[in-house]
Amino acid sequence: MDKIEFNTKVVQEVNSLNSYALYFTRDEENAHDLVQDTMLKAFSYYNKFKSGTNLQAWLYTILKNTFINYYRRKVKTNSIILKSDTISSSDLYKSSLRNGAEGKFVMDDIEHALSKLSEEYYSPFSMYYEGYKYHEIADYFQIPIGTVKTRIHVARQQLKKKLKSYSPGGGN
Repeated sequence: MDKIEFNTKVVQEVNSLNSYALYFTRDEENAHDLVQDTMLKAFSYYNKFKSGTNLQAWLYTILKNTFINYYRRKVKTNSIILKSDTISSSDLYKSSLRNGAEGKFVMDDIEHALSKLSEEYYSPFSMYYEGYKYHEIADYFQIPIGTVKTRIHVARQQLKKKLKSYSPGGGN
């Protein structure tokens, strides 16, 4: 299936994706945003789609995983905010300095470390990070689940080694 045919078929699934997203979000605007994120990921991972695979199921999996990741991030953010009812202005000032400068350097270093991973480790690791389960990754790449776990483990080890300076007592 070429990219134009793929894009056409994905766009044809928008109405069913909207219904499915509404089931999760219970809000039309959030459902629309979720579908847009799903479509963006589908178009981005076009080369990962195997012709003959159920496109609708593939899109539903992307949508579900995108929603789950958003929900986890939202719960984590809310729990962090709720833990401290009062934040002093000095805490905010220190946090903004650290988040602005250090955060940029850390993210640059993480992106650089990720870019150094070989494709066989990067792809399974990034899919796992995006919320896919081991068995979904194994099915997608048509490899044994043990191989998926090994590749993710190796990717983590390589990232830890490259980002050692950020670990507690790291770089020493």
